[in-house]
Amino acid sequence: MALTRDFKETIKARAESDLAFRTALLTEAVEALLGGDVATGKAVLRDYINATVGFEELAEEVGTPPKSLMRMFSKAGNPRADNVFSVIRHLQSLTGVHLAVRAA
Repeated sequence: MALTRDFKETIKARAESDLAFRTALLTEAVEALLGGDVATGKAVLRDYINATVGFEELAEEVGTPPKSLMRMFSKAGNPRADNVFSVIRHLQSLTGVHLAVRAA
């Protein structure tokens, strides 16, 4: 089921005004990826990108065309690990949300 415009706008508005929400979104995306749930990780990363920097600005930062980034994080996308981690690194830098990995 496709997300509605209202849902996307709500996520964007909340992400713009709430650092804890931005942190939770990025954390959830990375935890899903590390846990092997790639589909959820990509979906949450896509929402995070749309709600924060947008694909155009991120594309300039990572040196990848915006449409390629959009395809990578689409349902059928299959991004390489180096691309995913490059995107995460740039998202942390651009949004001020920094994650650290610790053993559980």
